[in-house]
Amino acid sequence: MNVMAEVRAAKHLGQHFLVDERVIDQLVSAIDPRAGESLVEIGPGLGALTLPLLRESGAMSAIEFDRRVLEPLQIKADRIGQLNLINADILQVDFTSLGLASPLKVVGNLPYNLSSPIIFHCLAQRNLISDMVFMLQKEVVERVCAEPGSKAYGRLSIMVQLYCACEALFDIAPDAFDPPPKVDSAVVRLTPLAEPAWHVEDFARFDELVRAAFTQRRKMVRKSLQQYFSAEDFAVLGIDPTARPETLSGEAFARLADYRRTS
Repeated sequence: MNVMAEVRAAKHLGQHFLVDERVIDQLVSAIDPRAGESLVEIGPGLGALTLPLLRESGAMSAIEFDRRVLEPLQIKADRIGQLNLINADILQVDFTSLGLASPLKVVGNLPYNLSSPIIFHCLAQRNLISDMVFMLQKEVVERVCAEPGSKAYGRLSIMVQLYCACEALFDIAPDAFDPPPKVDSAVVRLTPLAEPAWHVEDFARFDELVRAAFTQRRKMVRKSLQQYFSAEDFAVLGIDPTARPETLSGEAFARLADYRRTS
């Protein structure tokens, strides 16, 4: 292992620095950086992944919130290639402001406490992105890729799969990080679809219904969605009112969202 210890990981930032070179090699292979691509890393930290990516790509951008790591990372990067290091909160970054040609390849070891908001932030800018490769808590990867009927299936599964093809790549043990997290991690590839997986006319209503259903995921949908639909509505839509939300496909939620009672 190659532990870069210039800066200690900050617990309040959810930092766990990747230090296992075997895992780093796996990640670089999965990302497959190439010269001329618009590569953006979220949360480069001390550069364990950044530097090998930079060696392959020659130039890339990285967005880092922690000011402490900026100088040591920039010094290392300047010996290898052209790193555009941006000190910012990723949730406030408009990717068009980076001045890069789209599509972007977005990668990163995401802090566990912000992984879902960051994914949603990237989904909102998916028209600029070719693919995303993220290290996440293994449980989150399972939720992202889950199919209807599984315990992991939920709002995150549906909202991500509406816009992306999801592929779980490999797991990472805690000892690959410094400090080791208390849970396993995993790597996922999210590839934006040319068109949403299901036709949704009213996205706000779709989001509202999915959220309402999974807020009460143990209840039958006739209960959790009773303020929106009658028994007759479920019958017209061909959806079992006694079903629980984790058994409904994203397409079923899309039909619910687009349904308008005719009488």
